[in-house]
Amino acid sequence: MKSKAIAIQQDYGQARCLITALFAALALALALVLAQATTAEAQSRPETFADLAERISPSVVNITTSTTIAGRTGPQGLVPEGSPFEDFFNDLNPNDRNGARRSSALGSGFVISDDGYIVTNNHVIEGADEILIEFFPGGEPGVPAELVGTDPNTDIAVLKVDLENLPYVEFGDSNGPGSRVGDWVMAMGNPLGQGFSVSAGIVSARNRALSGTYDDYIQTDAAINRGNSGGPLFNMDGEVIGVNTAILSPNGGSIGIGFAMSSAVVTNVVDQLIEFGETRRGWLGVRIQDVTPDMVDAIEGLDLARGALVTDVPAGPAEDAGMLSGDVILNFDGVEIEDTRELVRIVGNSPVGKEVPVEVLREGDMEQLTVVLGRRETSEAVAFPASTEPEEADQSEILGLTLSEITPELTDQFSLNVDQGLVITAIDPDSEGASKGLLEGDVITEAGQQAVATIADLEAQIEAATEAGRKSILLLVRRGGDPRFVALVLEE
Repeated sequence: MKSKAIAIQQDYGQARCLITALFAALALALALVLAQATTAEAQSRPETFADLAERISPSVVNITTSTTIAGRTGPQGLVPEGSPFEDFFNDLNPNDRNGARRSSALGSGFVISDDGYIVTNNHVIEGADEILIEFFPGGEPGVPAELVGTDPNTDIAVLKVDLENLPYVEFGDSNGPGSRVGDWVMAMGNPLGQGFSVSAGIVSARNRALSGTYDDYIQTDAAINRGNSGGPLFNMDGEVIGVNTAILSPNGGSIGIGFAMSSAVVTNVVDQLIEFGETRRGWLGVRIQDVTPDMVDAIEGLDLARGALVTDVPAGPAEDAGMLSGDVILNFDGVEIEDTRELVRIVGNSPVGKEVPVEVLREGDMEQLTVVLGRRETSEAVAFPASTEPEEADQSEILGLTLSEITPELTDQFSLNVDQGLVITAIDPDSEGASKGLLEGDVITEAGQQAVATIADLEAQIEAATEAGRKSILLLVRRGGDPRFVALVLEE
């Protein structure tokens, strides 16, 4: 019995040794995996940017512009015009002899073809009488450039120099793998007129908008200063994914918040400027606004705050395709639309004359439309019909708003340019409508995505929304020529 117990103890000891060895092996394997992962992560960080900078820097240029600025025609405020002392003061300030002076500015750019096309910012060359290109040290100095075309909407300009066999760079995909938030990027240019300079950082954010209709900026912490404008932002493959355009700074210097217009926008603009000397953007012909969360319940069939809500359809491509005010554009040319900014950018990048499938949500149902895009640059605003005198109007207070049908007196009082709807003649300052910016003189032309011309029309739409279990109602409100939708909570 004793020998059997000893044998059991020996087997148990051997098992423990085996288990300990297995855990040790597993721990070693895990340590190796973690070490390899750490090594791989470290290797993904460039040890130096020197090789990349050396390869692509010859394509980056400095730009100097000269502009004639109108000045004084004489020593105004010092001596009377025609005085014998006038010539004396002109001799002291020869720049003012002809009433003008010369001003110089500096910027950056980059070559995109071996036959001399150069991309920069519009604000770098805007109004310039003379544009000179300075190539990378060792290249051609002071080469005159011809302006091919500009696009102030995206702040892009294309220049041309009369040279051949130039080193150049290509555009990359600003929506691709090397342009993610956190990816390394490198900026090149002529900061503060100091000459060729390189800075590196990461993509800090994507899809930033500053003030333009077509904005799609890459935010980076790579140092960008005055003079860097128009220079390239490179990914680690040496492709241009952005054009350095602006900085956010309280003092004019870099604080690590720079913006480069994405190549997704720039490439289309550059191609059009080279081909036509101007941009030719697609035009849908609608007025739109974002769908806000408080509107979702008031729009039948909508589950989330997404898409672009059509507020007005003047004469144009959208009207020809059968689009209506109140439609929610959810898909344009196969792309799901998140907001108005995305729709504007996609439409603008689409070719003029293209037939585009569009999916809209209308009164709870999806409608398929086909729009033939016009050209935005040649589109003209459509005038609204003149006011006409309606019959005697009713007046009522609904949802904190005092409403009246349109009368000639109200048309004159508020300078109305619509002939049908309900005018807000007074508003409770504590009402939801007041908190959402409604004002006296605003005109409600739709409720629940149905036209309203009388108080009875509005009351019927409120009753229908209540019976349908909705907590709010969507109103289309016009102020001057600008329509917008506002959702107001229904009273219980």
